[in-house]
Amino acid sequence: MTGLQRNSGFILMHACIASLVLFPLLVVSSQQPLGSNGDAHRKNQSNSEKVSPQISLQMTVHGFLHWASMGLFMPLGIIIIRMSHRVECGKRLKFLFYCHVSLQVAAVLMATAGAILSIKKFENSFNNIHQRMGLALYAVLWLQPLIGFFRPHRGLKIRSLWYFVHWFLGTGVSIVAIINIYIGLHGYQTKTSRSTRTWSILFTAEIAILAFVYLFQDRYDYMKKQGVILGNEPVAPQMSPRTTLKEFIMNC
Repeated sequence: MTGLQRNSGFILMHACIASLVLFPLLVVSSQQPLGSNGDAHRKNQSNSEKVSPQISLQMTVHGFLHWASMGLFMPLGIIIIRMSHRVECGKRLKFLFYCHVSLQVAAVLMATAGAILSIKKFENSFNNIHQRMGLALYAVLWLQPLIGFFRPHRGLKIRSLWYFVHWFLGTGVSIVAIINIYIGLHGYQTKTSRSTRTWSILFTAEIAILAFVYLFQDRYDYMKKQGVILGNEPVAPQMSPRTTLKEFIMNC
């Protein structure tokens, strides 16, 4: 892989993470009513009259299950498996692997429970983006464990393709799910007239921390190598105050 490809991939990854972090702020700000306060209050009041306390509780449980599943467990599982790339100890490597698998299995089970609750208790006409994105997420979410289970052995050529597909789907599910959680928070506020601003801010803080850790993992080894001479790697000449520019260029 050339330096240009590595830099392009790194820039693309940073752009995706930045858009993920900035998107919640747009969602939170979009929750403010565009019309007059009186019209917004009457609209929220009419919506809240249609939602019983039981349905409101079920919506809360549904949201909690999907937050824990795709908003917490899945991103943590991705971060943990990335830690194994720097581990050489067999026991620690196995421990990280099983932590990754356990978190992903728990995420799938909790998301499935949330899906069953949604199918049995809510109206699923799939006429809005939240339900459509959720349906697509359920399909890919169940595909991921199958891909992980049938992973080819290291050394095979197909292993690279498998790794890319598994990484792409896992990361994509996490990003889309996080966006869908914000959409669900906005929908909950619209239907129940209960403010979700605090939950949106807390969730944004969590995602910012996870994104920081995710990006820091790529730069950690590079930061450790700064100022360290590796093997026979030549030391770059340093320009002293008495060194002329011509001498410095000739020594490089």
